[in-house]
Amino acid sequence: MRIAINGMGRIGRLLFRRLMREESFDLVAVNDIMDPENLAYLLKYDSLYGANPDAVFYRDGFIQTNGKKIAALRANDPSAINWRELKVDIVLECSGKFSDKAGATKHLQAGAKKVLLSTTGSPDIPLMIYGFNHHRFNEDANIISPGGCMTNCATHVLYILNSIGIESAQINILHSYTSRQELVDTAHKQFRRGRAAAESIIPVEIDLAHSLERLMPLQNKVAAVSVRVPVTNGAMADFTVQLKEQRTKNEINALFEKAARNEYKGILDYTEDPLVSADIKGNTHSCVIDGILTSVVGRQVKVIAWFDNEYGYTSRMIDWLRFWGGD
Repeated sequence: MRIAINGMGRIGRLLFRRLMREESFDLVAVNDIMDPENLAYLLKYDSLYGANPDAVFYRDGFIQTNGKKIAALRANDPSAINWRELKVDIVLECSGKFSDKAGATKHLQAGAKKVLLSTTGSPDIPLMIYGFNHHRFNEDANIISPGGCMTNCATHVLYILNSIGIESAQINILHSYTSRQELVDTAHKQFRRGRAAAESIIPVEIDLAHSLERLMPLQNKVAAVSVRVPVTNGAMADFTVQLKEQRTKNEINALFEKAARNEYKGILDYTEDPLVSADIKGNTHSCVIDGILTSVVGRQVKVIAWFDNEYGYTSRMIDWLRFWGGD
């Protein structure tokens, strides 16, 4: 399967690293407007995951590493790329700029056979969460959204709790700061996002509740906020859920522990280790339930889940590539 990546930010670069070690895929091209020498440098050195053990350099139009040559393109718009000539099967759309159907379709018009977004995307694109509804995949669909890292965490947690019956849910995602925030105070249309990310705990607006309502019958039952905290990686999802029936802490934990061992194996994990956010770096699960922190008051349940917002999420994108490729 021949793969291309459009947009070499955090997710695009991590996918590059990981695909280099996946024998089933042939990464043939990357596209980003940054200087390719700078891109090679960022592919070699990463502040979160450390230096790439393989040499990475740019030469004569290609990023070269581990004996492979990957075409380095610098197009502003997919319409200017000839994916057909490169025989690209799937474009990983990681720029965040072409996440509606019209934008993603440009990759198809340029010759790619399929497009996998790295975000939730617009409502006219199928929202398919790996491990939840990917088995309902329509083979005729050529543009898919695998959701975002928060949706991949929350969907599984709420689906399992809804087997008991949810009356309402409040979700607070404590999340590392991202490139959509600022290093120092500056102007931003969302005033709080303009504040210095490494200096404050910063609430930000998210569309998680809307995504969850698209996936399961929880209309007008879910609210969500994300609070960005001054760490560079990792997230902790705090679910406060009002159930229809009263259950004990042990019953709640048993639901998640059973799921982690069976149908959700590899997607959801369960632990009773006293984790902190640094412990989750490099974890491949969409969420890790912290059984120690589960608590129950009457019919109100609090569940805490950890996830690596980059590594866990790219793991699901790679799962989608394997699924699309028939592995």
